[in-house]
Amino acid sequence: MPLPDESLAEADLARLLQEALARTPARLMVGRAGPGYLTSTWLKLRADHAAARDAVHAEIDLPRDFSGRSFLELRTRACSKAEYLMRPDRGRELDDGSLELLRPHTISADVLFIIGDGLSAAAVRLNALSLLDSLTLAARERGWSVGPTCFVHHCRVGILNALGEALRPTVAVLLIGERPGLATAESLSAYLAHRPQRGHTDAQRNLISNIHANGVSLPDATARLIALIARMMAVGASGVGIKESLTVRPPPPAVG
Repeated sequence: MPLPDESLAEADLARLLQEALARTPARLMVGRAGPGYLTSTWLKLRADHAAARDAVHAEIDLPRDFSGRSFLELRTRACSKAEYLMRPDRGRELDDGSLELLRPHTISADVLFIIGDGLSAAAVRLNALSLLDSLTLAARERGWSVGPTCFVHHCRVGILNALGEALRPTVAVLLIGERPGLATAESLSAYLAHRPQRGHTDAQRNLISNIHANGVSLPDATARLIALIARMMAVGASGVGIKESLTVRPPPPAVG
């Protein structure tokens, strides 16, 4: 018969473990079979890995995935998903047909929103359109002019430079699928740049990542992105010199 204080300690430990597991998708305390995973854990790992591979290799079809929505549909110099994965440089440049398509749209705007498939079609299908709509509404409420929304197939982050030179927005925002992990294949990133142009690197960009149902919520992402855009317009720059002013949120309620 355990002593009362020992029973209390075990109960506290169980509660703390439950609370920790509720706050992370990491595989903690999953048990083992000899030196390996339990069969159930191993099967879940295999399923998550398959979902990640599917997200990387899948393609976005605008009429199917974003039915009824109008975009400037652009393509990079990566002619296939295989080439895109092997030649990242080609995913940073627009092809000749896309550059020609952009010629009538060279009037500068305050904000340009871009969606790129990136490394997760699943993230774009699930999150990009809702985030785009809330960002566009918030931008117009502030009186900012919004350029034509672009969708770029086989897109890398460096496409910001090419579109910045072609369309000359004050701030460009790229919503792009993140490289999937074993916790989720549905995570979206948002990259921002003030007057992007050739030669700019990640040092001239800002990033909010991990946008998905179990990460940064769409309302939080919208608020943070709009605040960053306003800051960039006020300062006239983006990148390492621009810092977010984040409000510390209380932790989620305890489980159980």
